Amino acid sequence: MYIHVGEDVMVRTDEIIAIIDRDTVQYSDELQSYLKNKKNQTCHLAKGSYKSLVITFDQLYLSPLASNTLKKRSKKYSTYENLLK
Repeated sequence: MYIHVGEDVMVRTDEIIAIIDRDTVQYSDELQSYLKNKKNQTCHLAKGSYKSLVITFDQLYLSPLASNTLKKRSKKYSTYENLLK
């Protein structure tokens, strides 16, 4: 399944490695360094400041949507979560 991560971008849920909130990104030196190293693979979807970072196998997305919103959407379509119901 796919989830909307901002603008007109849809990402397959099975390609998502992590969804991280902006505060965690801003206060982590490791994540800041990671973002700098992956600058050419980063897609800034927020018109202003971003609210979350979505990491996939091939791309990083700076999303205008809150990390909790994205996590809820990904769980809604997760095959594993549906099996538990």
